[in-house]
Amino acid sequence: MEIRKRLTYQFIAIVALILFLSSLAIYISFSKSRKEEFYDRLANKARLVAQMLIDIDEINADLLKKIEKNNPLSLPNEKIVIFDYLNNQIYSSDETNVLKIPENYIDKVRIEEKIRYIQKPYEILGEFYTSEFDRIVVFAAATDIFGINKLKRLRLILFVVFISGLFIIYFAGHVFAARALNPVTNIILQVNSIGITNLDQRIDEGNGTDELARLAKTFNGMLHRLESAFKIQKNFIANASHELRTPLTAISGQIEVLLMKDRKTGEYQETLISVLDDMRNLNHLANKLLLLAQASSETTEITFTNLRIDDTLWNSRSEIIKRKPEYSITISFSENITDEGNFTIYGNELLLKTVIINLIDNACKYSPDKSATIFVDTNNKKLVIHFIDKGIGIPTDDVKMIFQPFYRAKNAMGERGHGLGLSLVDKIISQHGGKIELTTEVNSGSDFMIYLPLPSKF
Repeated sequence: MEIRKRLTYQFIAIVALILFLSSLAIYISFSKSRKEEFYDRLANKARLVAQMLIDIDEINADLLKKIEKNNPLSLPNEKIVIFDYLNNQIYSSDETNVLKIPENYIDKVRIEEKIRYIQKPYEILGEFYTSEFDRIVVFAAATDIFGINKLKRLRLILFVVFISGLFIIYFAGHVFAARALNPVTNIILQVNSIGITNLDQRIDEGNGTDELARLAKTFNGMLHRLESAFKIQKNFIANASHELRTPLTAISGQIEVLLMKDRKTGEYQETLISVLDDMRNLNHLANKLLLLAQASSETTEITFTNLRIDDTLWNSRSEIIKRKPEYSITISFSENITDEGNFTIYGNELLLKTVIINLIDNACKYSPDKSATIFVDTNNKKLVIHFIDKGIGIPTDDVKMIFQPFYRAKNAMGERGHGLGLSLVDKIISQHGGKIELTTEVNSGSDFMIYLPLPSKF
């Protein structure tokens, strides 16, 4: 069911319930008021007749009947019956004996002084009347034709008002729901108009304060993230294509030149060495792309085990020095680490070695003396590893983008590389529940800080 219809029906149900309860309260209140008013009139009539019969000597039962019969103020179907102290009937205007007054009712009146009951179509009041000369029980009965008719008319009026109100409420609710949901309809239209070609378009946030404005802001935030993701994807594809095409073009060009004429053995060897170097570079790029894809995928299953980070650091250092012996790498540990258990973390050793080697390689590559310092510390149940260099640093404008695939700082364009290392590092550290931070200053160096969670027992 549409929200508009649901809102309309809910609005109708709530207002209808209020109308019904209000009408019921009015009806019950009027009914009680009519009843009390009528019984008061019966009581006044009963007292008046009793006074006339008992207190005025000149009036007897027969004369009183004649007086009451011709009384224009008599109630409809009025019947008066009076009993003396021995429960003998001493007066009755009920000539047809339609009133049924059990003897126990007479006794009940003497005890309670007043009772009420109904014998359709009569409403009957029994009252104990005392005077200087006698103690009698008076029963007054009548039919409240006027009051009952008013009650019927009121019931009809309330019913008509209720039904009319429902129709009015239905149309008013429909209009109200339509107006209330107009902003939602506008948001839907705006969202439907946004496609892959206009992700820069944003939804109108209206007054900026209500729930719909917050919804629009949420959509705009999502659109901003989508736009950024598409830009990153577009740049990634363009950069990946460029990085793959460069060595392939070089290989193709060298082979074409080689085939133009016969060459000496040395020239063949020189070209083949260059082609092999390009192929290794291409293979290195492909491996990094594969690792980046695996690290970015949420479905890739990665095996985690308990491992010692100090062993992983030393092994990574040995591995990179074998490939690049000109590098100088110093590893030191904080005095805060007094328990060897603080070196144990939960992770994937191969991926963490990839992180460490990438950061060491970057630190040494951009340092004039090809050196890097690794410092290990602990902070709030986290293992902190610093990779410090005294190199060219990173410009402030580039810091926010440095972890994007294929992004390279402006002052690093002269060095060989693809711009995938830091992006890969960021993804792997995130998979390990950690984070990476950077402090840097141009021409002074950089400090990449990796935070990895330690097991809870530590």
